[in-house]
Amino acid sequence: MRTSRALLWTALGLGLAVIYFPLIVVLLNSFNADTTFGFPPTRFTLEWWSRATSNEGALHALWTSVEAGLAATAIALVLGTMAAFALQRYRFFGRNPVSLLIILPIALPGIVTGIALNNAFRTILGIDLGLVTAIIAHATFCIVVVFNNVVARLRRMGGNLEEASMDLGATGFTTFRLVTFPMLRSALLAGGLLAFALSFDEIIVTTFTLGTGMETLPIWIYNNLFRPNQAPIVNVVAAVLIVVSTVPVYLAQRLSGDTASGGRL
Repeated sequence: MRTSRALLWTALGLGLAVIYFPLIVVLLNSFNADTTFGFPPTRFTLEWWSRATSNEGALHALWTSVEAGLAATAIALVLGTMAAFALQRYRFFGRNPVSLLIILPIALPGIVTGIALNNAFRTILGIDLGLVTAIIAHATFCIVVVFNNVVARLRRMGGNLEEASMDLGATGFTTFRLVTFPMLRSALLAGGLLAFALSFDEIIVTTFTLGTGMETLPIWIYNNLFRPNQAPIVNVVAAVLIVVSTVPVYLAQRLSGDTASGGRL
């Protein structure tokens, strides 16, 4: 038993090291004074952070990512919530296949989704690629995380409180506002945070659906990764991307955990 436990802890440690050690290296290199990024760093500097804050390309890409993430999250919250209510509260023919179709986009390879949407926008619909097409593309998989969070919460909630509210004379809107929405609030926030994180660091689908000459932050990093004069700034931007992607996931996990244990926002 003791040997098995030691092996499991060793395997866990190795797995976490493989995942997180490269991220730690990126964070350290954003402060590394050596432009060749020798490791471990011998000197540290804030110069690269200073340059990054004045890099127009990086700042514009950051704003594009924020715009796309917020818009895709808003769409996902509306459509994902509506789909969750329809599939959880009603029984109809084809309910299970519809549920599968909603979840499927997040399981498909990004390159398949990107090519399919590119063909749909340009060939079938005749729409020029731009920020709007990228937002629609991001929403296709952001809907899934919102849908999953809301469905899980609706299953735990049941319908007793809503039925009691309506039995006491409350209208459907009043019941939703005073009973249903407060109980869904943390699930919606968690789903929204996860959706934003997914959209913010997405690169494959974005490459196929974003207009020419436009860049999100992940695409800017990729395009500048092998340019010697930009390499230090790329490490800074990558460090920012790590933080921006990690914080929403952490908050979503805390929200889900607090709600499951009976906590409130």
